[in-house]
Amino acid sequence: MKLRHPYRWLIVGLIALLIGLQVKLWFGQGGRPEVKHLRERVAAQRSENAELRKRNEALAAEVEDLKSGTEAIEERARSELGMIKPGEVFYQVIEPETPAKENE
Repeated sequence: MKLRHPYRWLIVGLIALLIGLQVKLWFGQGGRPEVKHLRERVAAQRSENAELRKRNEALAAEVEDLKSGTEAIEERARSELGMIKPGEVFYQVIEPETPAKENE
């Protein structure tokens, strides 16, 4: 004579449900692999945002310099456009080209 537990199928069902939920937690949508991937994406985005923030701060400082005084405008005109002030003398030094050695 075998003794049968009256809630045996209920216990088996609850264990199966627990296993199913664990599988979904570890491998399903919204599970650990996806969370890891999202954390990596967030870290990459934060890094990119920090770089863009630095660039924006540099541009804002340059805009402020251009608005506040003529020194920044003059510096830009000299470096980018090659302009000189009246009365200044501009010297351009050109290095002589060295002939290429043949048949080394």
